[in-house]
Amino acid sequence: MNRFDNKVVIVTGAGSGIGAATARRFAAEGASVVLAGRTREKLDKVAAALPEARRLVQVTDVSELAQVEALVSAAVGRFGQLDVMVNNAGIAPEGCGRRTEDDPAGKACIEDWHSVIATDLDGAFFGCFAALPHLIRTKGCIVNTASVSGLGGDWNLCFYNAAKGGVVNLTRSLALDYGRDGVRINAVCPTLTRTDLTKDMFQDEALLDRFRERIALGRTAEPEDIADVVAFLASADARFITGVNLPVDGGLTASNGQPPG
Repeated sequence: MNRFDNKVVIVTGAGSGIGAATARRFAAEGASVVLAGRTREKLDKVAAALPEARRLVQVTDVSELAQVEALVSAAVGRFGQLDVMVNNAGIAPEGCGRRTEDDPAGKACIEDWHSVIATDLDGAFFGCFAALPHLIRTKGCIVNTASVSGLGGDWNLCFYNAAKGGVVNLTRSLALDYGRDGVRINAVCPTLTRTDLTKDMFQDEALLDRFRERIALGRTAEPEDIADVVAFLASADARFITGVNLPVDGGLTASNGQPPG
């Protein structure tokens, strides 16, 4: 028996990368999957490979609460319940908040601050907020996509760090609040993963070599590496795990930061 037979899963940011891999993984294990994202063309392409009777596409901007509530309503309306909410949608503009000689406080890209917080942090909160009443009924769970960048800082990514750090502590706090209701809430914290958001980074071999030097397993992540862990955290195999922000990073955070000898 598949772990997610008769389960209903929403995946945001499902049009590519980790979200697409996660949607495929849940569908392969029997779930009905609702794919959410901003671009219908991308969502339809991913959905085309999933069983027609067990898929639903819903164009959604997760930074808008009303659209997230409509997403959850559409899922429950189509499939009758909700068992797993995967808050995966996110953006990561490079250099947000970077200090320059002309702008020492990094204020020039303040619009990016609002955009990153709205998508990465507000979007996760809105997903939790909209899904929780249904998850209480099904004793379901939430898996948020945080990041190793929510566990420590990066150069030139302070907006992203702040947003993902918020997701990390949101995950812990909500796990405390809803554990007695039977709802588990966890997060995955990936390192550099091959996605549309990181395609420019994957064209920079010198940069990749620096990542590989820091990652104990000697490679960066593929979307399926993360999706498999999301599925684990959502499954009954993880039934006694909640409030965890699990690094899926090949050993990156095992290091104290000093270079290998």
